[in-house]
Amino acid sequence: MKRNEFLKLSGGLALAGLASKSGFASLSEESAKLKNFGIQLWSVRDDLAKDPKEVLKQLSSYGYKQIESFEGGKGMFWGMSNTEFKAEMDKLGMKIISSHCDISKDFEKKAADAAAIGMKYLICPYKGPQKDLDAFKKFADEFNQKGEICKKNGIRFAYHNHDYSFATLNGEMGQDVMMKNTNASLVDFELDMYWVVAAGQDIETWLKKYPKRFRLCHVKDRKKGAPLTDKDESVVVGTGSINYPKILKTAKKYGMEYYIVEQEKWEGTTPMQAAQADAMYMKTLSI
Repeated sequence: MKRNEFLKLSGGLALAGLASKSGFASLSEESAKLKNFGIQLWSVRDDLAKDPKEVLKQLSSYGYKQIESFEGGKGMFWGMSNTEFKAEMDKLGMKIISSHCDISKDFEKKAADAAAIGMKYLICPYKGPQKDLDAFKKFADEFNQKGEICKKNGIRFAYHNHDYSFATLNGEMGQDVMMKNTNASLVDFELDMYWVVAAGQDIETWLKKYPKRFRLCHVKDRKKGAPLTDKDESVVVGTGSINYPKILKTAKKYGMEYYIVEQEKWEGTTPMQAAQADAMYMKTLSI
């Protein structure tokens, strides 16, 4: 083989190698895309109350594959039975993953209804600020009990935080007390990332502190420059101050399974328009 022919051949092989690597890279990037993400229906609560089926249809068209419900005036299933709601989800190519609910009423029935349609979680959404750590210890005991009921039905129980559980009481935070005093085999946690930031805490620090305890999260952005004294400052995801491209990768590494959009404030847009914009941003993320 002449020298110039060898150089042409070796150059071609090198280019082929680069193309191959580039192809693998693009395949890898595509496989890492966040394809399955959900929305907490509280984000579109007013529209939902008027026409649940139409709202669910629109959310599906935006790209949401998962739904987290809440217990509004029409119950977790919005005027439908659990099986009717599942049929609606099936028709739209969506799944109801979880629901916030009042855990003090008819919890065993709620757990059975949720399990019957393949839901993964029932979630306590709120307890409120407390005066001492003993209150959070009692919450932990209650969560363990609810976790037992969920486990018997083949689903999981979780608690969703606000900012109040990160307040320091007698040198310790209520969030730590609840996490240390709940049985990991019975109780998971839903990390509302917005409220962690609003409490002046670092999201990644908490993910690393309690690996595999935060299995669901609320992806909710916070207005840039908003002081901690301003609580209600959620904005379209990707337009605020929270670095989700970085944080969600850390979340996945430490055990996160479900990524659920939530938005509670809308400026210059409607809740449904915001939900669509949130979905467009979520599609750009990789984990």
